[in-house]
Amino acid sequence: MRRRLLALVCVSATLLSGCGLVPGGGTERRTVTVWLMQHSASQEYLDRFTEEFEREHSGLDLDIRVQEWTGIGEKVQKALEEDAADGPDVIEVGNTQVATYAEGDGLLDLTLESMRDWGREEWLPGLAEPGRWGSQQYGIPWYAANRVVIYRKDLFREAGVTAPPKTHDEWLALTEKLHTGGNQGIYLAGQDWYTLAGFIWEEGGELATERDGVWRGALDSPAALRGMDFYRRLQALGDGPVDADEEHPPQAGVFAEGKVAQIIAVPGLASAILKQNPDLEDELGYFPVPGRTAGRPGAVFTGGSDLVVPANTDTEEGAIEVVAALTGARWNTELARTMNYVPNKAGLADSAAGEEGVAAMAAGAAQGRATPATPQWSAVEADNPIKQYMTKVLTGSDPATEARRAARRITEELAFD
Repeated sequence: MRRRLLALVCVSATLLSGCGLVPGGGTERRTVTVWLMQHSASQEYLDRFTEEFEREHSGLDLDIRVQEWTGIGEKVQKALEEDAADGPDVIEVGNTQVATYAEGDGLLDLTLESMRDWGREEWLPGLAEPGRWGSQQYGIPWYAANRVVIYRKDLFREAGVTAPPKTHDEWLALTEKLHTGGNQGIYLAGQDWYTLAGFIWEEGGELATERDGVWRGALDSPAALRGMDFYRRLQALGDGPVDADEEHPPQAGVFAEGKVAQIIAVPGLASAILKQNPDLEDELGYFPVPGRTAGRPGAVFTGGSDLVVPANTDTEEGAIEVVAALTGARWNTELARTMNYVPNKAGLADSAAGEEGVAAMAAGAAQGRATPATPQWSAVEADNPIKQYMTKVLTGSDPATEARRAARRITEELAFD
């Protein structure tokens, strides 16, 4: 408690000199060790941030260490459990990983800090919601990425399509029109369950629901079944395999072959497409995944990163200052512009307005969601019953029956502790 009170005094009193963490602070220097993931930020960005942060926080030095995603979960867990002397004080984690780390009391509760002037009410829900565990905020949204529709402008023109669709009904009609003359209206793999999740959320359904601390699968709800039915109708307007996901084969390669009008993917996939087919340089377009009505884009799964502070840090006040700076408007906007990400707040989306793919992604991010905020969700994904359910439906099995079966399996996995 004494450390928490000290933290609140230090971060709120911008002219105090005793804390040694703010401009004009004391002479004692502390080092804040920050773990960021590979390719999350450019070295030029990190160099500029470090230089300016240290200049504005005369008592702090930054030690930014770039980590690889492979094996990071085990490495983070180890850091949260060991002595803090050589460990990180701030860690970038995937937004859906926060609950796993928070469950074992390994993270600092940042609820009070996030309520001061961090604009938490404006955070993208797909980053903010999985950053909470119980009623506490442990993960602070940093950046986001989500799926959009990547399309061939030339194939749209040939089909007489002059504008992207705004609703599910328009999207189906347009895709059917494009699915002719040897072209696929859309390439949608049968087990692209992240895309299905967005359709389920758009209909008002859930992958799983929680009541009194107990999680249950919810694929068998009427709303979730409507989402699966829309997926089935859209997927039929192309030749995507019903028994594989979007990486088997990689959909970038399928799209690059030149017979596909649309795919659903993050805008960054365009680089892989153009590497295989440079002739498409001027023919790629982007629009947000449509919703049920024209008033707003459809719900989508939001991936991205949150920043967390280990509970065992010995530089709590400095760690909080680093999180505040990286997630604040200035540096967050700069990161989004530099790396083609979506900023952590919808109000900052204008920073991406100059790039078509990122602008489409930012528009969809306002309706972003994340997987259920329970550490056991990783067990669901390990042997994913949602994928198996999708294949069963797409090959003619009764949707309601298969949905009940899949929901039971999700419930069983979420109950395991």
